[in-house]
Amino acid sequence: MTHALRRRGLHGIGLTELLQEAQAPKGVLYHHFPGGKTELAVAAIGAAAKALGERLDALLQREADPAAALRAWLADAQRQLERSGFASGCPLATVALESTPEDTALRSALAQAFAALRERLAAGLSRAGLPTARAAPIASLLIAAYEGALMQARVAGEASALRDTTDTLLGLLVRELREAAPNPPTS
Repeated sequence: MTHALRRRGLHGIGLTELLQEAQAPKGVLYHHFPGGKTELAVAAIGAAAKALGERLDALLQREADPAAALRAWLADAQRQLERSGFASGCPLATVALESTPEDTALRSALAQAFAALRERLAAGLSRAGLPTARAAPIASLLIAAYEGALMQARVAGEASALRDTTDTLLGLLVRELREAAPNPPTS
Protein backbone atom coordinates (compact mmCIF):
# COMPACT_ATOMS: atom_id res chain seq x y z
CA MET A 1 0.00 0.00 0.00
CA THR A 2 2.83 2.41 0.82
CA HIS A 3 4.23 2.01 -2.69
CA ALA A 4 0.81 2.85 -4.16
CA LEU A 5 0.49 5.91 -1.92
CA ARG A 6 3.92 7.14 -3.01
CA ARG A 7 3.03 6.91 -6.68
CA ARG A 8 -0.65 7.69 -6.94
CA GLY A 9 -2.04 8.82 -3.61
CA LEU A 10 -5.09 7.42 -1.89
CA HIS A 11 -7.67 8.71 -4.33
CA GLY A 12 -5.53 7.88 -7.37
CA ILE A 13 -5.62 4.14 -6.80
CA GLY A 14 -8.74 2.01 -6.97
CA LEU A 15 -9.59 -0.70 -4.50
CA THR A 16 -9.13 -3.48 -7.06
CA GLU A 17 -5.68 -2.20 -8.03
CA LEU A 18 -4.77 -1.81 -4.38
CA LEU A 19 -5.77 -5.38 -3.61
CA GLN A 20 -3.84 -6.62 -6.66
CA GLU A 21 -0.72 -4.83 -5.46
CA ALA A 22 -1.14 -6.36 -2.00
CA GLN A 23 -1.93 -9.74 -3.60
CA ALA A 24 -4.92 -10.04 -1.31
CA PRO A 25 -8.56 -10.98 -1.88
CA LYS A 26 -11.23 -8.37 -1.14
CA GLY A 27 -12.51 -10.30 1.88
CA VAL A 28 -9.12 -9.92 3.59
CA LEU A 29 -9.33 -6.14 3.36
CA TYR A 30 -12.71 -5.92 5.03
CA HIS A 31 -11.83 -8.58 7.61
CA HIS A 32 -8.68 -6.78 8.79
CA PHE A 33 -9.77 -3.25 7.89
CA PRO A 34 -13.54 -2.95 8.37
CA GLY A 35 -13.24 0.78 7.67
CA GLY A 36 -12.17 -0.09 4.10
CA LYS A 37 -9.65 1.85 2.07
CA THR A 38 -9.45 4.74 4.52
CA GLU A 39 -8.60 2.50 7.46
CA LEU A 40 -6.02 0.70 5.33
CA ALA A 41 -4.53 4.06 4.33
CA VAL A 42 -4.31 5.14 7.98
CA ALA A 43 -2.41 1.93 8.75
CA ALA A 44 -0.13 2.49 5.73
CA ILE A 45 0.57 6.05 6.87
CA GLY A 46 1.53 4.73 10.29
CA ALA A 47 3.80 2.10 8.74
CA ALA A 48 5.42 4.64 6.40
CA ALA A 49 6.03 7.10 9.23
CA LYS A 50 7.49 4.33 11.38
CA ALA A 51 9.87 3.27 8.61
CA LEU A 52 10.93 6.86 7.88
CA GLY A 53 11.44 7.55 11.58
CA GLU A 54 13.40 4.38 12.20
CA ARG A 55 15.71 5.15 9.27
CA LEU A 56 16.22 8.69 10.59
CA ASP A 57 16.88 7.39 14.13
CA ALA A 58 19.42 4.85 12.85
CA LEU A 59 21.29 7.52 10.91
CA LEU A 60 21.25 9.96 13.84
CA GLN A 61 22.64 7.24 16.11
CA ARG A 62 25.28 6.13 13.61
CA GLU A 63 26.52 9.60 12.69
CA ALA A 64 27.97 11.88 15.35
CA ASP A 65 27.18 14.85 13.10
CA PRO A 66 23.40 15.32 12.59
CA ALA A 67 24.07 17.20 9.33
CA ALA A 68 25.79 14.08 7.95
CA ALA A 69 22.88 11.92 9.11
CA LEU A 70 20.38 14.24 7.44
CA ARG A 71 22.43 14.35 4.26
CA ALA A 72 22.29 10.54 4.11
CA TRP A 73 18.53 10.50 4.86
CA LEU A 74 17.79 13.08 2.18
CA ALA A 75 20.12 11.39 -0.31
CA ASP A 76 18.16 8.15 0.20
CA ALA A 77 14.94 9.99 -0.61
CA GLN A 78 16.50 11.54 -3.71
CA ARG A 79 17.76 8.14 -4.94
CA GLN A 80 14.30 6.60 -4.45
CA LEU A 81 12.71 9.47 -6.35
CA GLU A 82 15.18 9.21 -9.23
CA ARG A 83 14.89 5.39 -9.40
CA SER A 84 11.12 5.75 -9.73
CA GLY A 85 11.47 8.12 -12.66
CA PHE A 86 10.18 10.93 -10.40
CA ALA A 87 6.87 9.12 -9.99
CA SER A 88 7.25 8.06 -6.35
CA GLY A 89 7.39 10.76 -3.70
CA CYS A 90 6.81 10.77 0.03
CA PRO A 91 3.68 8.75 0.84
CA LEU A 92 2.76 11.19 3.59
CA ALA A 93 2.93 14.24 1.34
CA THR A 94 1.15 12.54 -1.55
CA VAL A 95 -1.86 11.69 0.61
CA ALA A 96 -1.74 15.03 2.46
CA LEU A 97 -1.96 16.99 -0.77
CA GLU A 98 -5.11 15.23 -1.86
CA SER A 99 -6.86 15.11 1.52
CA THR A 100 -9.86 17.27 2.25
CA PRO A 101 -11.26 18.59 5.54
CA GLU A 102 -13.70 15.67 5.49
CA ASP A 103 -10.80 13.18 5.61
CA THR A 104 -10.49 13.53 9.38
CA ALA A 105 -8.98 10.08 10.04
CA LEU A 106 -6.38 10.55 7.30
CA ARG A 107 -5.50 14.06 8.40
CA SER A 108 -5.17 12.95 11.99
CA ALA A 109 -2.84 10.09 10.99
CA LEU A 110 -0.81 12.43 8.79
CA ALA A 111 -0.56 15.09 11.49
CA GLN A 112 0.68 12.46 13.94
CA ALA A 113 3.17 11.11 11.40
CA PHE A 114 4.64 14.52 10.58
CA ALA A 115 4.74 15.43 14.29
CA ALA A 116 6.57 12.20 15.11
CA LEU A 117 9.18 12.91 12.42
CA ARG A 118 9.67 16.46 13.68
CA GLU A 119 9.98 15.23 17.27
CA ARG A 120 12.51 12.54 16.34
CA LEU A 121 14.57 15.00 14.38
CA ALA A 122 14.38 17.63 17.15
CA ALA A 123 15.50 15.03 19.69
CA GLY A 124 18.50 14.16 17.52
CA LEU A 125 19.39 17.82 17.12
CA SER A 126 19.10 18.34 20.89
CA ARG A 127 21.40 15.38 21.53
CA ALA A 128 23.90 17.01 19.18
CA GLY A 129 23.92 20.17 21.30
CA LEU A 130 21.22 22.36 19.81
CA PRO A 131 19.08 23.92 22.57
CA THR A 132 15.66 22.27 22.74
CA ALA A 133 13.92 25.61 22.17
CA ARG A 134 15.83 25.93 18.88
CA ALA A 135 15.79 22.23 17.86
CA ALA A 136 12.00 22.02 17.44
CA PRO A 137 11.62 24.93 14.99
CA ILE A 138 14.73 23.83 13.06
CA ALA A 139 13.25 20.32 12.77
CA SER A 140 9.98 21.82 11.51
CA LEU A 141 11.84 23.85 8.90
CA LEU A 142 13.87 20.85 7.75
CA ILE A 143 10.82 18.61 7.31
CA ALA A 144 8.72 21.32 5.62
CA ALA A 145 11.49 22.36 3.22
CA TYR A 146 12.33 18.75 2.39
CA GLU A 147 8.68 17.94 1.57
CA GLY A 148 8.36 21.05 -0.60
CA ALA A 149 11.61 20.36 -2.43
CA LEU A 150 10.63 16.74 -2.98
CA MET A 151 7.34 17.86 -4.49
CA GLN A 152 9.11 20.36 -6.76
CA ALA A 153 11.63 17.75 -7.91
CA ARG A 154 8.87 15.25 -8.59
CA VAL A 155 6.88 17.72 -10.67
CA ALA A 156 9.94 18.96 -12.59
CA GLY A 157 11.25 15.46 -13.20
CA GLU A 158 14.72 16.42 -11.99
CA ALA A 159 16.36 16.74 -8.59
CA SER A 160 17.97 20.19 -8.58
CA ALA A 161 15.37 21.68 -6.20
CA LEU A 162 15.96 18.82 -3.78
CA ARG A 163 19.76 19.11 -4.01
CA ASP A 164 19.70 22.89 -3.58
CA THR A 165 17.33 22.68 -0.63
CA THR A 166 19.39 19.94 1.02
CA ASP A 167 22.62 21.92 0.65
CA THR A 168 21.07 25.14 1.95
CA LEU A 169 19.31 23.50 4.89
CA LEU A 170 22.38 21.59 5.94
CA GLY A 171 24.48 24.75 5.73
CA LEU A 172 22.00 26.47 8.04
CA LEU A 173 22.02 23.50 10.39
CA VAL A 174 25.82 23.43 10.57
CA ARG A 175 25.81 27.13 11.48
CA GLU A 176 23.15 26.61 14.14
CA LEU A 177 25.13 23.73 15.66
CA ARG A 178 28.36 25.74 15.57
CA GLU A 179 26.70 28.68 17.31
CA ALA A 180 25.22 26.39 19.95
CA ALA A 181 28.53 24.67 20.70
CA PRO A 182 30.13 25.70 23.96
CA ASN A 183 33.12 27.98 23.47
CA PRO A 184 36.40 26.34 24.42
CA PRO A 185 38.14 27.99 27.38
CA THR A 186 40.89 30.41 26.46
CA SER A 187 44.22 30.28 28.26
